[in-house]
Amino acid sequence: MARATMYFPHDFLWGTATSSLQVEGNNTNSDWWSFEQQEGRILAGHRSGLACDWWRNAESDLDRAAEMGTNAHRLSLEWSRIEPEPSVFDEDALGRYREIIQGMRQRGIDPMVTLHHFSNPLWLVEKGDFSADIVTEYFRRYTAKVAASLGDVVGKWVTINEPMVYLFARYFDGTFPPARKMGWNAGMQALRHLFSCHAIAYHTLKEANPQAIVGVAKNMPVFASRSGSLPTRWWAGRLNWLFNEFWMDGMVSGRLRWPAGRGIVPHLADSFDFVGINYYTRFYVRFPPTGGEFYYKDWGPDAQVGDGNYGEVYPAGLFQVIKAAMRYGKPIYITENGLP
Repeated sequence: MARATMYFPHDFLWGTATSSLQVEGNNTNSDWWSFEQQEGRILAGHRSGLACDWWRNAESDLDRAAEMGTNAHRLSLEWSRIEPEPSVFDEDALGRYREIIQGMRQRGIDPMVTLHHFSNPLWLVEKGDFSADIVTEYFRRYTAKVAASLGDVVGKWVTINEPMVYLFARYFDGTFPPARKMGWNAGMQALRHLFSCHAIAYHTLKEANPQAIVGVAKNMPVFASRSGSLPTRWWAGRLNWLFNEFWMDGMVSGRLRWPAGRGIVPHLADSFDFVGINYYTRFYVRFPPTGGEFYYKDWGPDAQVGDGNYGEVYPAGLFQVIKAAMRYGKPIYITENGLP
């Protein structure tokens, strides 16, 4: 069998990724924690509980990561743990994050830290979360506190994880807490605020450390036409623009476009130093969409499908989205990748 040797740049990062809610345990001030406690919300009544108990045992996992030869890890901060009440910051929590991050560096693991990964403090939800005007000031204040506490040990930042996934799952299809469709107006208001919060966080982090590298982690699926018909190919292109290009183009130009309205978001233009790609799957689309479905689970007899039946296992799609992201002229990090 022919063998090929692949060479990677000396500064190439081989890493892993976690989110705070998924691994830390006992994030009791989070909207997701509250959501889990409601009967019938989670399959079989499961709750995150202690999760992996990473909050107390992160170092043992970092030992394993180092033994595997990885040299990077992306983690998220739990806003509800750091700021359990408005303007009340938990210095012990920030101190523990600092210990974990320093532990990474001691093991030769480069940290990439995410400010917002889907979960919110309960007090923010009560005030309207990202659909409320006040969220931009709260996010600025949270970012400034984090930058002051951790900026000297973190060089790479993600402001918001998968902003378009968060928007659609929380405001339009109701799969995220509070599990109800929030409506068009609230969703578009949230979209504008997500752009603003990203821009504010970007510049807040850069002011604290001009050498910091800041971006977003953008979910980028592949949309394709199974039938090959002109209408379905057109619809696949529209969904690709909406899910994959709309947010990125906004960060390039600083301008809002339909459906978010018109206008310029202050300081949004060129507010990213890298493109973070979260890639999992390819979706086939139908046109016109039926039953509110933009895409459908019809992958063909030869397709491999993940255990969760979420999507097709399609490795070639990673290459496709990387090629598409190259047009932004920025370094690219694969911030998530895995089986759907």
